[in-house]
Amino acid sequence: MATAAEAQAMRHAVALAARGLGHTSPNPVVGCVVLDAGGRVVGEGWHQRAGGPHAEVHALRAAGERARGGTAVVTLEPCDHTGRTGPCSQALIAAGIARVHYAVADPTAQATGGAATLAAAGVEVEAGLLAEEAEAVNEPWLTAMRRGRPFVLWKFAATLDGRSAAADGTSRWITSAESRADVHRLRAEADAVVVGSGTLRADDPHLAVRDREGATQPLRVVVDTDATIKPGARVLDDAAPTLIAVAEDAGVAHLPRRPGVETVRLPRAETGLRIPALLAELHRRGVRSVLLEGGPTLAGAFLAAGAVDKVVGYLAPVLLGAGPAALADAGITTIAQALRLETADVTRLGPDLRVTAVPVTAIPVPAVPVPVPVAPAPLAEEN
Repeated sequence: MATAAEAQAMRHAVALAARGLGHTSPNPVVGCVVLDAGGRVVGEGWHQRAGGPHAEVHALRAAGERARGGTAVVTLEPCDHTGRTGPCSQALIAAGIARVHYAVADPTAQATGGAATLAAAGVEVEAGLLAEEAEAVNEPWLTAMRRGRPFVLWKFAATLDGRSAAADGTSRWITSAESRADVHRLRAEADAVVVGSGTLRADDPHLAVRDREGATQPLRVVVDTDATIKPGARVLDDAAPTLIAVAEDAGVAHLPRRPGVETVRLPRAETGLRIPALLAELHRRGVRSVLLEGGPTLAGAFLAAGAVDKVVGYLAPVLLGAGPAALADAGITTIAQALRLETADVTRLGPDLRVTAVPVTAIPVPAVPVPVPVAPAPLAEEN
């Protein structure tokens, strides 16, 4: 049973883990707090970037000898393998930690086993402390590991009557400056931002993060089935890397060839590209979280593919009466097929409302660890 000090430490560890959002992929966000034998906090840390020290190592370095005989409180089961850094289970043992509380078990076949290694070395180990909070902060990575594809957050902005633009196609600006600033927070926390060719033609979005100090720029992904992107598109500048996804039979000779811009060929669906193939390609590249900013057509394709894990809608107190809807065809033809959502949060941003919701019926999640798909060479030592 955890003490009050250990529960408080875990709550702080969850907050520490959140500092890594947008910086650690293909790794999870993790926070750690070390208490000495008397229950006092003597070290803390979080995983700051892939390839760098893990949360436990940062916390143990801060604690030094004061960690001996103490307790480590960690949001994720300490890893038990050597990649670009060594196993955290061994680091905890070497530091003389006597007790470990971790919130969530590692679902990957590659890194799981740290709890067993610690227990075999005589360390007292307990799992599940504030598991719900720790799951929430690490939701994108855990979803990606359990489902074998990136976590997808669909963001849209609309009027109260559900329009994403006016009848003449204009859409700047439906929502307030406060809502637009919040979108940059979502971008900063994502590994990739995805739009379709329709949005590209209509809005020429830049998709890079602005006004977020220290942000890691996400991969900008353009779903451009027939390779219609223009050379002057803003997503082709050097502010962030860009991936153009086209159909296998599309002509690509005219597409830009420059550092930071890549093209990938994917199979066609009845309309557009196969969404599972796109997500598989992004997962292979180390993308664990996707912010879907594409227009109504692409959003409908993702929903039809069962590939939306969370929805964030920015609703402005505006009425248009005509114009494109926020969501196009998603394969739903009758009310019985409607995708029901559960509201998780409603927040006022300036004059707007931000509504966060998740599908009521979740996609089944494997109950056992699943292997991590083999990544290309630069990510082979994922850790």
